[in-house]
Amino acid sequence: MKKVEIFTDGSSLGNPGPGGWCAILRYKNHEKILKGGDEHTTNNKMELTAVIEALKALKEPCEIDLYADSTYVLKGISEWLGNWIKKDFKNVKNPDLWKEYLRYSQPHKINTIWVKGHSGHRENEICDKIAKEEASRRKSADN
Repeated sequence: MKKVEIFTDGSSLGNPGPGGWCAILRYKNHEKILKGGDEHTTNNKMELTAVIEALKALKEPCEIDLYADSTYVLKGISEWLGNWIKKDFKNVKNPDLWKEYLRYSQPHKINTIWVKGHSGHRENEICDKIAKEEASRRKSADN
C-alpha cells in the first residue's frame, strides 16, 4: 500500500453560512491541493467534506496519515462511527456526509492525527488560509 499524508481544514463564515474546505495530499515528494466550498453550510460539514474529497482523489487503496484540527472529524472517524453505524445514524448530524465518508474510506487504512489549529503547523495553516478564502469567495458571490 502506498503511504499518503492528507492534511485538511474547513471553515464557515457564520455557522451556518458560506463555507470552504481545503485538503493537501502528499505522496513522497508530490503534493496536490484540493479546495471547494458551499454557499450555506457549517464548519463541521466543511471539515468532513475536506476529508471526503481527499479520499475521492485517491486512485488505489492507501495507508493514510490524516492530519486535522477538527476533533469532530477525528473522533467521529476513530471513536464514534462504529456506534453511529449500529444505530443507523439516528440523531447523528450530517449522516449523509458520514455515509459518504464510509463509502470512500473503505479501501484505505486511515490513521488519524490531531494537530492544534492556528499553532504554526505548516500544512494546517495553508489549509486554513485556503478554506477561509473559499468561504469568502462564496460570501462575496452571495452579495
